[in-house]
Amino acid sequence: MNNAGSPQHKETGVKSRYIAGAVALLLAAASHAQDAQALYSRSLAATCAACHGTDGAAVPGSGAVPLAGMPKEYLATQMKAFKTGTRPATVMHQLSKGYTDAQIDQLAAYFAGVKK
Repeated sequence: MNNAGSPQHKETGVKSRYIAGAVALLLAAASHAQDAQALYSRSLAATCAACHGTDGAAVPGSGAVPLAGMPKEYLATQMKAFKTGTRPATVMHQLSKGYTDAQIDQLAAYFAGVKK
């Protein structure tokens, strides 16, 4: 028996379309949030470019440490050491104080993901 024209079948079809629409909206929102997070990480990393080069690819001979591809934990640990003053530096001890620990972790994750 085919109930394709019954009110119950139509209601089920409408519910399915609403559910599919809601899932599509949630996926779009999640994608937008990831895009915003990636953009924020890139904007944080851009502040490092003056000394460490675009995307952490330091200019050869500049004396700046290349950040691209540096392990996340190592970079985060070094930045936090600059921030607390336990690692000596010329300017990094001042610059690192401008970042929260969460931002430092974000920077470290960003540069760890950049190819050398």
